[in-house]
Amino acid sequence: MPELALEVSHVSIDYKDLSHMSLHKSLAKDGVRKASVFRAVSDLSFTLEKGKILGIVGRNGSGKTTLLRSVAGIFQPDEGYIDTFGNRAALMAIGIGFNGNNTGRENIIRSGMLLGCDLKYVKDRMDAIIEFSELGDFIERPVRTYSSGMYSKLSFAVTAILDTDIMLVDEVLAVGDEHFRQKSYKKMEELMMSGRTVLIVSHATGTLEKFCDQVLWINDSKFMMLGDTSTVLKEYNKSMQL
Repeated sequence: MPELALEVSHVSIDYKDLSHMSLHKSLAKDGVRKASVFRAVSDLSFTLEKGKILGIVGRNGSGKTTLLRSVAGIFQPDEGYIDTFGNRAALMAIGIGFNGNNTGRENIIRSGMLLGCDLKYVKDRMDAIIEFSELGDFIERPVRTYSSGMYSKLSFAVTAILDTDIMLVDEVLAVGDEHFRQKSYKKMEELMMSGRTVLIVSHATGTLEKFCDQVLWINDSKFMMLGDTSTVLKEYNKSMQL
């Protein structure tokens, strides 16, 4: 029987919408106003075998990024559960978990510890991370002084070099300068072909067709389809034309 790397079971995740709230309104005579609740992921279930690559598609706002962040442990489900069976999951996205007042070097250590790596393991790979990030002397400066491109380079380098069991990719290759995008894409190819378990959110269907064993389609927070890559993408593309 195939070994599972991930199980998502009846997961629902809610956001509280505070955009309409204000101190004046909350103290109004008609009483305290409650924040409205938005369901970002609704009753979603699937499993992923170890070493498989799952693509995730859906319109903007469908809950794809929320799902990845929940698998990474950044969000906790309001209903259901997520089981990674002891596997370490790393979200390859822009600056997740970075402290702006800490230097790039300090954030590498912090990120590694958050991923469950021991300190020696992270330090042993420090030079490789810094070299890949191309930040040079900026690695000793606070990341709040970084440009968005520098931020993305460090984020990608940390996740690419530190060996995690489950890699979560959220459109990370769409940022940075052209040289770094090409370099990152080659590294991603290497990582995906190395037998890692991967969840990848992308609008680039060519990338999904090239790498993914299966594709999950969600729409407006709800499950639509899970199956063979070409079959799911065909139905998804049809829906996008409506």
